[in-house]
Amino acid sequence: MKLIRFGEAGREEPGVLLEDGRRMDASGEFMDYDEAFFAMGGMESLAEWVEQGCPGATEVDPMVRLGPPIARPSKIVCVGQNYVEHAK
Repeated sequence: MKLIRFGEAGREEPGVLLEDGRRMDASGEFMDYDEAFFAMGGMESLAEWVEQGCPGATEVDPMVRLGPPIARPSKIVCVGQNYVEHAK
């Protein structure tokens, strides 16, 4: 399972990309993938929902635009073997 957000820019909805390639709409169960989602155990709840077969979800058309998977991240951490060279 991978996190996705889909829809118009600035109005994305949360979803998941399943191992079989299907994109499932998770907006009926989860508000968005933001700091509150992660702080309140959202990943565990999402994994359980997916394990149950994504009850109530609809499949997202593969032609629908994908946006950034996380809404309003509070920080971005970069890790690299030779980060200084990449930064140059």
